Amino acid sequence: MRILTVLLLALLALAPALAETKAGRAPAPEFRKSEHILKWINGYRKAPDPDRLPEAVRAMGDLGLFRELDSAGVYIGFVAGVLGANPDRAELLVARIFPMPPEDQVVLIRAIAYSGLADWKGLLEKFVERMPARMVLIRKYLYGDGKTLAELPVEDGAYVIDALWGYYYATGDREPIRRIVGALALAEDKNDVEKLTIGSMVKWTLATNASREKDLLDILSAEMNSQPAQVRKPLREVIEAAETFETGKIRKDAVAAIEELKTKGSQKSRDFAWWGQVGQTVFALGCVGAAAGGVVVAGIPCVVGGAISSAALKYLAPAP
Repeated sequence: MRILTVLLLALLALAPALAETKAGRAPAPEFRKSEHILKWINGYRKAPDPDRLPEAVRAMGDLGLFRELDSAGVYIGFVAGVLGANPDRAELLVARIFPMPPEDQVVLIRAIAYSGLADWKGLLEKFVERMPARMVLIRKYLYGDGKTLAELPVEDGAYVIDALWGYYYATGDREPIRRIVGALALAEDKNDVEKLTIGSMVKWTLATNASREKDLLDILSAEMNSQPAQVRKPLREVIEAAETFETGKIRKDAVAAIEELKTKGSQKSRDFAWWGQVGQTVFALGCVGAAAGGVVVAGIPCVVGGAISSAALKYLAPAP
């Protein structure tokens, strides 16, 4: 009798999967590698499946994708977007993510704050007791100067822009792309290497992803009607590069502009040690944005998950 009971329970557990197979649906993707996570993120907005978010977040942690927070922006933004798009289920989704290692809880705290939920502070307060090791950070967001994603300036660089990409991948909303597009103005900055580099990488990433995604290209085209003049010029170049699949020219132009500013600019801009430090962060933007967009940029040895190899920095950065 016990054996029959076990078999019956097993059949009941398999029933949903069998039903999906009969209906012709593809089985749910596995999250055994970081590439699996990025592929799921890339296709998510076309087939949202918020119930899998807790499983995906645990896999991200297990795969070490939260180890370096500066390069985890795309994942934090994605989690935030899923929560923000599901206000009625956000509390349940967060609850199902636990237990979560204290070192990874920073990601969840930021994601809740970035979610755009009307009562994100109330949601965060409900999980305070489950994160005693993170009380300082929690208090910062609840009572201090912890910023939401909407409050983080794009001029801060790769982390913010990656987080905006992640929110877009989760929702398909235009607002994150609008803010990324606004950073194109930095691509015209001739006085600051860091700003020029950020703007140039935004330009390259937008063009590369838009060349492979019509929805994104349509958003960029619509933005031409509302952006200021200093943004419309580089945006027009992005759209043209995406439509003609000539994104390599954007990279070459960016490297040339940065090289010129480094050569003719201030002593600070000529400091290669400083350049290397900035480059490691900023070029992560190109890797994460392109990787999450399903793009493989030939010749650039990106490490999936946001880190950039020293070889890639050498490949992209101007010579000292």
